[in-house]
Amino acid sequence: MSNPELVRMVEAEHPYRGKALFELCDRVPQDDDAATKVAMLSRLPSLRRARLFDRVSLAWSAIIALLAAETAHAREEAYAAFGALEPGEQQDMLDYLEVGAIEEAHPRIT
Repeated sequence: MSNPELVRMVEAEHPYRGKALFELCDRVPQDDDAATKVAMLSRLPSLRRARLFDRVSLAWSAIIALLAAETAHAREEAYAAFGALEPGEQQDMLDYLEVGAIEEAHPRIT
């Protein structure tokens, strides 16, 4: 599927929106367009509410994927997406990542 098709699935809250988001996240290290779209999608209220487990939302997983890509573009997008979170949610995410600032986070996705 193309990036725009995956974005439409996520935006439409398709039952496989999580899978579509994760497919886009997998493309982030090699595709700046995917990184931009993942960051944009992380701002959707539906992804901020959708929990994978505990406090971790689909929005957080998108930001973590951007950070883990370790490209300059993906990290800039991650910082902007993180900045769009509410202050309390930012602190929760920093606590989850065990860092004092988002710039210190270097998660690995295996």
